Amino acid sequence: MNLLFVASECTPFVKTGGLADVIGAVPKALAALGVSVRVLIPSYPELASVLGSGKEVMGFDDLFGGPARLVSAKAEGLELVLLDAPHLFDRVGNIYLGPDGQDWPDNDLRFAALSYAGAQIGLGLLGGWTPDVINAHDWQAGLVPAYLAQHDGPVPPVVTTIHNIAFQGVFDATRLSALRLNADQFTTQGVEYYGKVSFLKAALALSQKITTVSPTYAAELMLPEFGMGLDGLLRERQADLHGILNGIDLDVWDPETDPALVAPYSARSPKGKARNRSEIEGRFGLTPGEGPLFCVISRMTSQKGLDLLLDCLPALVGQGGKLAVLGSGDRDLERAYVKASTQYAGAVGTIIGYDEDLSHLMQAGSDAILIPSRFEPCGLTQLYGLRYGTLPVVARTGGLADTVIDANDAALAADCATGFQFAPINATMLGNAISRACAVHAQPKLWAAMMRRAMRHPVGWDVSAKAYLDVYQAVQKG
Repeated sequence: MNLLFVASECTPFVKTGGLADVIGAVPKALAALGVSVRVLIPSYPELASVLGSGKEVMGFDDLFGGPARLVSAKAEGLELVLLDAPHLFDRVGNIYLGPDGQDWPDNDLRFAALSYAGAQIGLGLLGGWTPDVINAHDWQAGLVPAYLAQHDGPVPPVVTTIHNIAFQGVFDATRLSALRLNADQFTTQGVEYYGKVSFLKAALALSQKITTVSPTYAAELMLPEFGMGLDGLLRERQADLHGILNGIDLDVWDPETDPALVAPYSARSPKGKARNRSEIEGRFGLTPGEGPLFCVISRMTSQKGLDLLLDCLPALVGQGGKLAVLGSGDRDLERAYVKASTQYAGAVGTIIGYDEDLSHLMQAGSDAILIPSRFEPCGLTQLYGLRYGTLPVVARTGGLADTVIDANDAALAADCATGFQFAPINATMLGNAISRACAVHAQPKLWAAMMRRAMRHPVGWDVSAKAYLDVYQAVQKG
């Protein structure tokens, strides 16, 4: 099978969130199953060296406002097709946001171009390689099936993967012509969404199959409180909706070989974890102690529930806990955590921003990772936590519910607990989960057993890659 991934970001080249990690890992897992995967992504400035090593395979005289080309390249174990369109993607900083922190005003054209290029590859115009199936990821690739629907003749089937339904790519209806969409596409069965154009709605309406990143999130999406206005459409397409749990790249995330750590360790030999903790304490200005070291590695948004955690800080610190926070986003939340670092000096430390190596070190050096998300399609940080023996404290939602076994009395008696869940999602229940974690941490043998169990929990892509392949094979057969 030939399979084309169309996505806006990909680890290790450019990353703003978990989408990039998935795009960087799944093709490798599918290749082990005999699938020929190529990944179409924009050629941002971060990919300049990869672009320079590639070969031009297709050109566009005018791709939404300027010339562009497709360049085939190999890097980091991936077969890439880079969309080189400098007028759209040669911009420094965040790939979605301008210097003012707002969406680039031409994001509709930028990612229409990505979708259009994906559709052209689907029509066999790349030369020498034509996909049997296209997997479009999130709203940025959402117009792939819309462009294919405008073609007279056979086209490959499209599978759309929802990584986060909160981002839908909604634009004014007057942009229809500029987006090269035919007027007959502007219907409730096409790209129309409450009088506007929605890239994601188009994908969900026109793709042959839909996947999302955990079984629980797939069920949640059909509820009004999670479906973000698209729950009705997803209920209609329930038979075509599949929840496939995310995994992680076990080569990149391995505490025995991770170059970002000051000391390697494993489930059988965990002593190195203490040295990584000391490094974290130094980096975040935390006073060494015996209590649990919690960490947060997250975007600072309402979705992530970090406002709830602020209410829990007095109790966390009062029970001897420490907290290291790495993240950025909402300015009020950033200021609140910086203030907390002063208020609880030596017990709370905050670094605003993102640092990939530091995130690895935090997973290695912390005892537990806090993920109080109000909703979470899958989440990857809890999987990294499991892999590194950093026990997740998570809200019972989406993929968090699917991946962490709560340390309730029954699970502890059965020796199967790997972390701590809480629901309903509020500060009181989060505080209760933190207290339970502190109580277990005070029992070193019990905590060590949970840590070893977490590190042995399967978090790779083997099972999920096969599930993706089953979907691709089903849609190929029609």
